[in-house]
Amino acid sequence: MTNDIVIAQTTSDNEGQATALARGAVEGKLAAGVHIDAPITAFYRWKGKVETAQEWRISYMTTTDCLPALEAWLHEQHPYEVPQWITLPVTGGSDAYLSWVVEETTQD
Repeated sequence: MTNDIVIAQTTSDNEGQATALARGAVEGKLAAGVHIDAPITAFYRWKGKVETAQEWRISYMTTTDCLPALEAWLHEQHPYEVPQWITLPVTGGSDAYLSWVVEETTQD
């Protein structure tokens, strides 16, 4: 079952937007749960310049089945022109937790 679970991540430069992106995904059953990390400092190259910004990392606990819908939804909702979007495979965890992720992301 662990191959079916992933953590998908993005960032936001606004705490309110991060909260909306987290809540919306859970309400839509696109993610079972979401963590928002405390502000981090990001350095990145954008359009030929090195930029820095304060951002909130948003981590979605979801399944590979939900991933396409979550990604499409996120790109519709996210204010960035090119939002970060990466996925990390879950290679282990408690059976109870992993089952909960599957249960909470299964559409009715």
